[in-house]
Amino acid sequence: MPAPTQSTASLVTSQLALLKQLEWRVRHAVENVLSGEYRSAFRGRGMEFDQVVKYTFGDDIRDIDWNVTARLGEPYRKKFIEEREVSLLLVFEDSLSLQFGSGAQSKREALMELAGLVMMLGAVNRDRVGFLYASPQGYKLQEPVRGRGQILHAAATLLGQPTPSLETRTTSSDSEIQNRESKIQNSPIPWRLLAKAAPRHSIMIWLGDFPPNAAHGEGRATPEGWSVLSRRYQTMGFRVDDPWERELPHDRMLTTYDPIAGRLVTLDGTSSAQRAAHAEWVQQRDAAFREIFPAPLSRLVVSTDQERLDALVRFFHARMAAGKRR
Repeated sequence: MPAPTQSTASLVTSQLALLKQLEWRVRHAVENVLSGEYRSAFRGRGMEFDQVVKYTFGDDIRDIDWNVTARLGEPYRKKFIEEREVSLLLVFEDSLSLQFGSGAQSKREALMELAGLVMMLGAVNRDRVGFLYASPQGYKLQEPVRGRGQILHAAATLLGQPTPSLETRTTSSDSEIQNRESKIQNSPIPWRLLAKAAPRHSIMIWLGDFPPNAAHGEGRATPEGWSVLSRRYQTMGFRVDDPWERELPHDRMLTTYDPIAGRLVTLDGTSSAQRAAHAEWVQQRDAAFREIFPAPLSRLVVSTDQERLDALVRFFHARMAAGKRR
């Protein structure tokens, strides 16, 4: 069946030009804004002892192993596993809700661009980068690879994944909508597979919509085995919001397509009751996100009308500043 293969290849090829533009922007940010401190944004110091190596000028004298130095007659220092290359594993959870958009871009388009920027950041810094893409139709795993060409191809493969199809629906009962919402809570991500998808101490960045359980008024359940993954990897969560999700415009009624309900819905921004209900939904969603990623500097929320690279740079600077204070 050659047609699907050709279609996939054309999707991958069409993303390479975009990725090269992202690579140029990322390289400029790394060289002129992040000032070579990118790695400290991901890792603390002394995570796990690796081996003893000869001390060279510029190494931290606090790492000198005085016992080995005295025995061999020349300075040696301890090397920690954090000093090896970083492995980035992106987990992109595609969902129908990501196809919502009140402006020029949908949340899915913005989140894909954010994923591409992170992968290019890894390529520029000569790290290993991989991804797991999961959607209602299944998943695709690319184990972390090294090298600009391989990472570019991996990123193009992720960005070229076809958008999950929106089923054509004419009407939807409340029970059908609740059933779809409940399915959203059942993540298509194969969590057990992820436990062995990358080396220990890798950075695992989960990109998704992280919705609350609207049917029951509760936050999304933490994935099974999440505590194990959190110990194996450094986990972070990246989310993209639409401006209408944060707050409804107060001065007018809005008609938009709800990809979950499968129909047009009217939002009354002039109604105080509807604004209050919407604000409660926002609080539930944020609480669900915080439950999975309790540390403030382990989660990033970007709006579709924000510059994604600027948001990433601010995120890394905040992590670097926190690391220096420890």
